[in-house]
Amino acid sequence: MRQMKLQKHGFWYHLLDVLFNIVVIVAIVAAIRTFLVSPFQVEGSSMVDTLSDKEYIIINKFAYLLGQPGRGDVVVFRPPSDMKKYYVKRVIGMPGDTVTIKDGYVFLKKAGEKESQKLDESGYLNPHNLGHTFRHPPSSGDRTAATYEVPAGEYFLLGDNRQGSLDSRSFTAENGKPIPFVAENEIKGRVWFIALPITKIHALEAPEYGL
Repeated sequence: MRQMKLQKHGFWYHLLDVLFNIVVIVAIVAAIRTFLVSPFQVEGSSMVDTLSDKEYIIINKFAYLLGQPGRGDVVVFRPPSDMKKYYVKRVIGMPGDTVTIKDGYVFLKKAGEKESQKLDESGYLNPHNLGHTFRHPPSSGDRTAATYEVPAGEYFLLGDNRQGSLDSRSFTAENGKPIPFVAENEIKGRVWFIALPITKIHALEAPEYGL
């Protein structure tokens, strides 16, 4: 009888131990996904050639808990035009910057500076898009100037597929009013690396613009 009680005690002890470990593992995974890293699947072609449709990427959320988005970062965020969705684009304009799109290129006047400079985007724009950044709509071919003054705490973002990306040039409210800027707290993380397909695994690094 005593042996049976010991065996019964051992069974429930091990069952509770297994359940406790499962709860701890689930909590750790949830915390990691919430605060550190998270998988994300790319939808659409707005970031080609940098990212392609159906690729799986890993988002580094921790980077923006300690710091701020940087120019050139590829980020996941909720657009002001549809807060239920997540987009992935590249940070172009920082708080205080003046971004001008004209003649197919992006010109940037950094906060506190007097002169604007043409942004060198040759490192990530393919030949189809280099020199073909147009005002809204992105495929219009309209080379006339459009200027955006980025407010404090907000960012101006563009897709790398400049002729096929809904981004800061296109975001509008329900009444049609342009809302081109993304608040910092809506930027959820930086794209750390491509995880799948295996043949394309590599880390993403922000370009050096030399500004």
